[in-house]
Amino acid sequence: MTQFNEANSVRDFVRDLVKSIDAQCLAGNQLPRRTDEVMLEGPVKAALVRLNPEIAVDPNKADEVIYNLRAILIAARTSPHPVVANEEFMAWLTGQKSMPFGPNGEHTTVRLINFDNLEDDSSNQWCISTEVTFKQGRVEKRFDLVLWCNGFPLVVGEAKTPVRSAYTWIDGAAQIHDDYEQSVPQFFVPNVFSFATEGKDLRYGTVGMPVELWGPWREETTNEDAPAKIGLVAVKEAVRGVLKPAAVLEFLRFFTIYATDKKHRKIKIIARFQQFQGTNLIVERVLLGKTKQGLIWHFQGSGKSLLMVFTALKLRAMAELTNPTILIVVDRIDLDTQITGTFNASDVPGLVSTDSRAQLQTLLSQGARKVIITTIHKFGEAPGVLDARDNIIAMVDEAHRSQEGDYGQKMREALPNAFLFGLTGTPINKRDRNTFMWFGSPDDEGGYLSRYSFQDSIRDGATLPLHFEPRLSELHIDQESIDAAFDELATNERLTESEKITLSKKAASIEVLIKTPSRISKIAADIAGHFKSKVEPEAFKAQVVAYDKASCVAYKSELDKHLGSEASTIVMSKSRGDSPDWAQWTPGAEALAQIVARFNDPADPLKIIIVTAKLLTGFDAPILYCQYLDRPLKEHTLLQAITRTNRVYPPNKTHGLIVDYLGIFDDVARSLAFDEKSVQQVISNIEELKGQIGPALAAALLFFPGVDRTVGGYEGLVQAQSAIANDATKDAFGMAYSVVSQLWEAVSPDPMLSPYRDDYRWLTDVYESVRPSDITGRLVWHALGAKTIDLINEHVQVEIPQGEETIILDSQTIEDLMTGKRNDVPREEIERQITARIARHLNNPVFIELGQRLNALRERYADIQQSSLDFLRDLLELARDTVAAEKVADDVPREEQGIAALTELFGALRGEETPIIVENVVSRIDEVVRGVRFDGWQSTIRGDQEVRQALRRTLYVQFKIRDNDVFEKALGYVREYY
Repeated sequence: MTQFNEANSVRDFVRDLVKSIDAQCLAGNQLPRRTDEVMLEGPVKAALVRLNPEIAVDPNKADEVIYNLRAILIAARTSPHPVVANEEFMAWLTGQKSMPFGPNGEHTTVRLINFDNLEDDSSNQWCISTEVTFKQGRVEKRFDLVLWCNGFPLVVGEAKTPVRSAYTWIDGAAQIHDDYEQSVPQFFVPNVFSFATEGKDLRYGTVGMPVELWGPWREETTNEDAPAKIGLVAVKEAVRGVLKPAAVLEFLRFFTIYATDKKHRKIKIIARFQQFQGTNLIVERVLLGKTKQGLIWHFQGSGKSLLMVFTALKLRAMAELTNPTILIVVDRIDLDTQITGTFNASDVPGLVSTDSRAQLQTLLSQGARKVIITTIHKFGEAPGVLDARDNIIAMVDEAHRSQEGDYGQKMREALPNAFLFGLTGTPINKRDRNTFMWFGSPDDEGGYLSRYSFQDSIRDGATLPLHFEPRLSELHIDQESIDAAFDELATNERLTESEKITLSKKAASIEVLIKTPSRISKIAADIAGHFKSKVEPEAFKAQVVAYDKASCVAYKSELDKHLGSEASTIVMSKSRGDSPDWAQWTPGAEALAQIVARFNDPADPLKIIIVTAKLLTGFDAPILYCQYLDRPLKEHTLLQAITRTNRVYPPNKTHGLIVDYLGIFDDVARSLAFDEKSVQQVISNIEELKGQIGPALAAALLFFPGVDRTVGGYEGLVQAQSAIANDATKDAFGMAYSVVSQLWEAVSPDPMLSPYRDDYRWLTDVYESVRPSDITGRLVWHALGAKTIDLINEHVQVEIPQGEETIILDSQTIEDLMTGKRNDVPREEIERQITARIARHLNNPVFIELGQRLNALRERYADIQQSSLDFLRDLLELARDTVAAEKVADDVPREEQGIAALTELFGALRGEETPIIVENVVSRIDEVVRGVRFDGWQSTIRGDQEVRQALRRTLYVQFKIRDNDVFEKALGYVREYY
């Protein structure tokens, strides 16, 4: 029977989609190169001659260029994740470098790739290859797929098996990031991006990008009822979106940028699909020139600032627009700072951030051809038309707010012929009809030119889900009861209308209630306790949102009593009526940047920022996990505030947490009354998660019928492992445990978990005992969370099986017990010795089956007295079979047992289309393993690596068996018997 594997089901599927008349297909061993060469130097030289007239006249000049390119490659030999070298190489590939090839030694631009007609694939030489070997020193790696353009390996792909549920694109991405980029970094110097797929999903990322940040590719659809694309259909869509030659060159030229992270390290950023598609929709609309506006809704945290960067870069590069002016318009200074920071970090050329209204007016009236960042308020005193050109493109951030009042109208009067694109991170609700009128186009279905919802961002990993936790319900303010009591008071005291208003403002206002010192003291104590138990152990940070500036100061004073003064700071804006004592909490731009940098530094003692309005928008801090909310917020403001916590922060952050002290989320749908249904599902209530713990635990325990969870040590572990012995069951258990562990990490340390602690600890022990030690299966097999580890560490007990047995359970003893000649051996001792004997042979299929029989026996008699004669008779039969199997195993030399196990493994692979000679395969494995092994090799890193390499060469190279599952099983047998 034909088997599905990563080669014939996934790798070749991708290869066949990419190859075309203009993209030939060549196997790795047919490429015109040595295995230690990164480039195909023949095609590189041909491209240089074809694209550069100065080199065509003297082809020897091509060698000078190739010499420079080789120098970059050589310099990166010892640089894992070579981002700096990659940036330098990209400058050559995108035509930013020159050589003195012109008349009189004048510098002329060197072209390596033809970007003039991206839709014509024949303008460059494309090739897709499979099984490409690269050798750097003594290290040799083989890539499943490589896409070449003019001799440069621009894309590397890794395929995984589609038939093993635990193996996913994550494993392929990890292999590229954790292995290839570190061990053979040279090959990734010309890399635009890499991708990984298991035939169900495809993700792509850049050199050095953590696996958790790799993004998917999806084609945007406005039909919500359309069936979801799954499996190879979804992969086909992604391949045609990402790997078509024109798209690869677009990514190279417009959609990859280099930035500096908060630790001053160079990083490479690639556009996610919504940024790629959104940018191209804007550029296409501008080039057509018919419709001069459009509305883009991309949910908070999904990369709106970067979308503007990519759009600005591409618009500025369009020759048809004759050097346009790009305006980035925001409505707040903090957004100005954030977006300017994003543009500056991305090294966008020609960037100006305006300091005043006069500077903005000067730039526009002089027709400055730059990327200008400004606030909407700076248009407030614009004297009519400032610039009537039609190659001005304005992107207005948070468009639903920016057009309030006269400022939006003033901007339109100043730029009468400009293109206006509105961007928003929150959906437009029924009261925002003006936003659709100012930016929406009748040509766009639903009013949006591009739309990326909350569910989209969660699905793709662009943002994290939000959980909310109501706290201190007795402190929640019941406004209805307060109003009723006030009305009663007013009636009894016969107050006039004006007296009612005065009294309500002074005594019964929500402000007075919220700012009560005793209330703030209690909540600050609760925040400190919650922070120390739920936030700090995970190395995350928090934000307190207070009612007003005075409340910020009060919270700071109270929190200092519990956490110390270094743990928190206040950030607020400066205004006239402020107390002089508050000046220390109103930082300028530089001081604010330092505070944000400290907050983003995991090692800095600053753990909590206290705010009231500032840093509720334009504040991007992935380390921010928890927001303590004690200020009434509504609609857009509420949504923007709480989504500060939804940024991705790998590897341990799974969600953002909102702790609600005012009951704001008691009715989420009312608080977030937007047209878009998805926004009402932004928040998951922690109470709902608590209700899921019990069923999730029960589902995980169903994998262990008949297993006695009170039995500890190796005996209990053998029972559990026998119940999930095969890969499919083991992976299914891993998935079930993952659900439980995520719920546990979200809810812990809530006291409601107490009844579940023992079961969860037991499941965790089993999970850890069967979790693979290598990088495979990351979808299911992942590191334990901090709270789970703490739980385990509380109850660590080590049991060592005793070497000497007080009772010898051999065939004669069993015979005597069965015939009644002996009755001095307790049932428990028989069961313990059977378990111990099975434990010595866990990789032997015979003993796996015996372990499953033991579990089935326990289950069958679970509700009956286990001292019954039937149970004892069946137990003794099992003991007899166990002793017989052990005798057979002991009689056969270990290596011969290994040969037998390997013969059975490879015999199962043989079919009409896989005519492998089992005896030859097994004999060769036996030979090479004996050649490289040494005593104790299994417990050393060097020994394990040498045996792995020898086995992989034998299977992958000699016998072309490239199924990772088969490799892992064969390696297991080798470890057991050699």
